[in-house]
Amino acid sequence: MSHLDCEATTIFHSLIHPPSSSSWQPCDKILEKAKEVGADVIGLSGLITPSLDEMVFVAKEMQRQGFKVPLLIGGATTSRMHTAVKIEPCYSNAPAVHVLDASRAVTVVSSLLDADLKEDFAAETRELYEEMREEHYASLEERKFRTLAQARSLALQVDWAKRPSAPVKPSFLGRRQYNNVPLEDLVAFIDWNPFFAVWQLRGKYPNRGYPRIFDDETVGAEARKVFDDAQKMLKHIIDGRRLQANGVVAFLPANSVGDDIEVYEDEARTTRKATLCTLRQQELREEQSECLAMSDFIATKASGVADYIGMFAVTAGIGMDKLIASYEAKNDDYGKIMAQALGDRLAEAYAEKLHLDVRTTLWGYAGEEKLDVDDLIKVKYQGIRPAPGYPSQPDHTEKKSMWQLLNADELASIELTESLAMMPAASVSGLYFANPEAKYFAVGKICKDQVEDYAARKGMPVAEVERWLAPILGYDA
Repeated sequence: MSHLDCEATTIFHSLIHPPSSSSWQPCDKILEKAKEVGADVIGLSGLITPSLDEMVFVAKEMQRQGFKVPLLIGGATTSRMHTAVKIEPCYSNAPAVHVLDASRAVTVVSSLLDADLKEDFAAETRELYEEMREEHYASLEERKFRTLAQARSLALQVDWAKRPSAPVKPSFLGRRQYNNVPLEDLVAFIDWNPFFAVWQLRGKYPNRGYPRIFDDETVGAEARKVFDDAQKMLKHIIDGRRLQANGVVAFLPANSVGDDIEVYEDEARTTRKATLCTLRQQELREEQSECLAMSDFIATKASGVADYIGMFAVTAGIGMDKLIASYEAKNDDYGKIMAQALGDRLAEAYAEKLHLDVRTTLWGYAGEEKLDVDDLIKVKYQGIRPAPGYPSQPDHTEKKSMWQLLNADELASIELTESLAMMPAASVSGLYFANPEAKYFAVGKICKDQVEDYAARKGMPVAEVERWLAPILGYDA
């Protein structure tokens, strides 16, 4: 049975969206419900990469079953380009339109349903998407790549045995849980800029970011209003203990072997506990002399240098279903969106605070660090915490190895869905790299030779790897 992760805001009663208790809806149930209520519009929101293929499947099913209602596409993993190239060609009965976020959906739906606007809107959208498809296929032809062997020859070069200092050993090896962390301890670490993006509030230079957005002539007043409302709800959540923050951290012996990171049972490093697979840059860029993979940031096994890797999973979403239900019972969409936005901010704040604790005490490789919150948000510290599904490691399936090592479902009550989304949704996970050589980068597009090599290393069929890595394939699979 195929599924799609959906988190759409109710725009009209005829817009199909899931119950708050589940982030996944089967395709057949979405379409059955659409027929049952006579939906004017169907909206699909994808949170992680597998949703992209599922959206294509839903579009094909809508075409096969003769639907003639507009299809809205949105969510964190989607893009207008993917909609134009992969989804819109599969559904010709009505417009298929990418919507950047829920706040813009009302305008789009109004244009799609207005008798005086819908034909011109649909024609303009189809023309734009046709142009985008032409640009997409032209860009694939223009891109230049290195072979995987060439890219590996340009890996980051570190003489691990002769570095001025050896990798720092963490204060403990294994797992530790940090549950029911006081929410008030997280507030100071909140980055408010993404919060305003949820509400599509963007100030103009020099008032783009928080707190200067309040001085913006266009959005300043509205930004202040939603911020004040957020403070009231945040106090309500903290005082009433309506959300719980849990987390788990693990530090383990590790060394790199090629593009992989071997994780060991203990300091003897004779028994491999897991292998973390990484992806390497292949695009040919004039300004770039290296082709990075995350394994470059861990001492090689051949060097004989003992190194370590960390990982974590945190959530501030325990209790979120009940909180959201309280707003749904009052038909309060504003309160529901506000609660979800604050849950996300608290989870990210927990990740930020925990990383500070890791650097200064738990791992302790930067014990003298003295940075304020602004510096933390600007990533002025040593080390990185990349997450599967993000530019440095676009493969969500690596979460399976992380969860095996962290035991996050039992120790922190954070589960992985069959699509490898984290539940509760207000959760953050990632790896910790401590060495000063570590830096964030984007893998970018990759070629078939690396996909085949990666599939072999992971023991997965090439087609399945292509499905998970669809957004970064440098060829048309």
